[in-house]
Amino acid sequence: MRVLVVGSGGREHALAWAIAASPLVDKVYCAPGNAGIAEDAECAPVAASDTRGLIAFCRKAAIDFVVVGPEAPLVGGLVDALEAAGIAAFGPSKAAAALEGSKGFLKDLCAREGIPTAVYRRFRDAAAAKAYIAEQGAPIVVKADGLAAGKGVTVAATVAEAQAAVDAALGDGRFGAAGTEIIVEECLQGEEASFFALVDGANALPLTAAQDHKRVGDGDTGPNTGGMGAFSPTPLVTPGVEGEVMERMILPTVRAMARDGRPFKGVLYAGLMLTEAGPKLLEYNVRFGDPECQVLMMRLMSDIVPALIATRDGILKEVDLRWYDKAALCVVMASSGYPDEPLRGTEIRGLQKASGTEVKIFHAATKRDGDRLLADGGRVLGVTALGRDLAAARGLAYGAVGKIDWPEGFCRRDIGLRRG
Repeated sequence: MRVLVVGSGGREHALAWAIAASPLVDKVYCAPGNAGIAEDAECAPVAASDTRGLIAFCRKAAIDFVVVGPEAPLVGGLVDALEAAGIAAFGPSKAAAALEGSKGFLKDLCAREGIPTAVYRRFRDAAAAKAYIAEQGAPIVVKADGLAAGKGVTVAATVAEAQAAVDAALGDGRFGAAGTEIIVEECLQGEEASFFALVDGANALPLTAAQDHKRVGDGDTGPNTGGMGAFSPTPLVTPGVEGEVMERMILPTVRAMARDGRPFKGVLYAGLMLTEAGPKLLEYNVRFGDPECQVLMMRLMSDIVPALIATRDGILKEVDLRWYDKAALCVVMASSGYPDEPLRGTEIRGLQKASGTEVKIFHAATKRDGDRLLADGGRVLGVTALGRDLAAARGLAYGAVGKIDWPEGFCRRDIGLRRG
């Protein structure tokens, strides 16, 4: 079969790499892809936002199955358009993608279904939001309702910081339409983890959990980013925690979405806060995480393609996935200036020397200029290793990082350090 992966980041590289390994697949394309993805799939110059262009490409290339990576096309209804054109696709419908596309929608669903989450209020009026914040005190969290490219959440340490976030969203319009409504919620305390499950509209299959590192600097310092590294498995998500997450979060969500005429099909990514009172839901994403997808694909022993197809076809009960009893760890290398104004166009050397049988370098933002490989964004590489345990995977990943010649790149040096 012929498969198209939509997107251009590290997540899409990991998916294309895993899909290309399937004996069921004859050809993998990626639209638009990047320089690293081009080593594992054929890239097509069609933007992830170009629905008409993607449908036309699928027809021209005789694509049998499409895997949509990023959240924006999913929230925009790409899967609906593909299916309406007779093209099978993995990912939720526009109606189901509201779980990520509207934080207010998610919070209201949690309240109705008794899903443990932070206490919250929704606001469109800045004065009312500020009064509520003053009454609640800090720390407190302010979120833009819609997609804001990972920049719509403020974890405010003071009332003044929270009220400034309200002004930015509701007053200054910093997030455009995504910020016309905000959610103000309590700041949960504990450790974060990422939990993934495939959902076929009625059934859910737990995958595995991971932990990522959002802050840009060592010791969880500096501003939040899209993710500076991840590892899997995490000792925090025990079988007991997994069972509680499935029973109190994932399955009630699946039932509620089906009952409301929004059956969810795809991967459901639960951002968890593991509190003293048990796991609570921070957010849902309706796609694989990045860089969590990289470590999941490294640990997956089974063929991913039948699982993706079964998810779309509603026959997930027939799937049994196996995982390597090893640890995977990903170190993100970013361009100088990230997450504010990353430096673009700098040359990267030494990737061939850094790669190996236990190390795969997933590209998130690279391009070719003749024989030169150039950085083309903020998060650029995901140096990912598979080891017998977390310490071994960490040693392999950082050993590979040390072989990469890129003076303008940087990374955190403590990914997975607290756990291995």
